[in-house]
Amino acid sequence: MGIYDITVKDMDGNDVLLGNYKNKILLIVNTATGCGFTPQYDGLQDLYEKYHDKGLEILDFPCNQFGGQAPGSEEEIHSFCTGRYGITFPQFAKIDVNGPNESPLYTFLKDQKGGLLGDAIKWNFTKFLVDKNGKVIKRYASTDTPEKIDKDIAALL
Repeated sequence: MGIYDITVKDMDGNDVLLGNYKNKILLIVNTATGCGFTPQYDGLQDLYEKYHDKGLEILDFPCNQFGGQAPGSEEEIHSFCTGRYGITFPQFAKIDVNGPNESPLYTFLKDQKGGLLGDAIKWNFTKFLVDKNGKVIKRYASTDTPEKIDKDIAALL
């Protein structure tokens, strides 16, 4: 099974097959609205505006597993992100990135690129870069800013 075989839920609860993103560079991020890393939304939006027309998609998956930092409904989260940070990239339904209810997407991502302290996602704003063929190229820690990822995205485009 590859990334394009995985189905996720959009923020309205509809199924989205990741195969819809074939031939795109993907930056997949687990996010939270009340996290110290939340200002990274500005940098993510900058990347999206810079590279979207060249084939980049940023896929935003809110996650409430770390300190309850993504409270509220998908609609409330989306309203916050568009209002405060002006994001225009796709946001999806809240997911679990670790544990018994872990999203199959994150099981796949972690199988491809484990972290320094094992496979578990340590915190919000962990990022995965996926090439146009669905290969997971790199995993970035929460502390890795979108600006640091710019050159890696540019190299894939």
